[in-house]
Amino acid sequence: MKKCYITAVANQKGGVGKTTTSINLAAGVAALGKKVLLIDLDPQANATSGLGLDKRTSPSIYQVLVGEASLEEIIQPTDQKKLWIAPSELDLAGAEIEIARMDDYLYRLKEALDPVREQKQYDYIFLDCPPSLGLITLNALTAADNLLVPLQCEYYALEGLSVITDMVLTLQESTNPDLRLDGILFTMFDTRTNLSKDVVDEVRRHFAEGVYTSVIPRNVRLSEAPSHGMSIFGYAPVSTGAGAYLSLAKEFLKRNA
Repeated sequence: MKKCYITAVANQKGGVGKTTTSINLAAGVAALGKKVLLIDLDPQANATSGLGLDKRTSPSIYQVLVGEASLEEIIQPTDQKKLWIAPSELDLAGAEIEIARMDDYLYRLKEALDPVREQKQYDYIFLDCPPSLGLITLNALTAADNLLVPLQCEYYALEGLSVITDMVLTLQESTNPDLRLDGILFTMFDTRTNLSKDVVDEVRRHFAEGVYTSVIPRNVRLSEAPSHGMSIFGYAPVSTGAGAYLSLAKEFLKRNA
């Protein structure tokens, strides 16, 4: 049986469509028939509420990281077939202080994931990371097989990208030699502006095949879906946003078969 791939969706910059991508890529892969677990590692818990769960209830990934619960205990089903979630909560913001005091502070998530991965209940696991390069994100990158970077089509995109690619190189030399950059995904693409096209061209020149062909456009339905506790496939399955994320899911599976 093939391995269960663990993909961290991360960018230290906020507002780039990271959680939107985590939810809808996970949902898209599930819609294509794969068993998927989404782990919400962001203290804002937007992936949790975005899939219809209450972000204020425990247990959550917080208890897992501090050793008070196993990952299996907190996983919950979603309304979508073949998609499960390990929810977050607002108290996760304080977890980094507790984790920092532990000897295995960079491996807390990996140790929690190992038994779940060994059971092979899921085909793919996605980690929705907070918008920072703190201990929780470092835990995610230590546990992951690969990294997907959502990148907004804006002027400072390359500057932020260099920070996270440097972090990957550092982790490859220390905690996770097998970590690889799965791909860069353009989000919030605006067909009306030359800037979006210029950013895409420049990043493709630098990273070539490391850039996903699929591009996520600005789309009102994508913005509305989380307030209804649904992925784009549940909320507006025939929208432009749904088409873009289904295309991404297919491309992701080709890269990670």
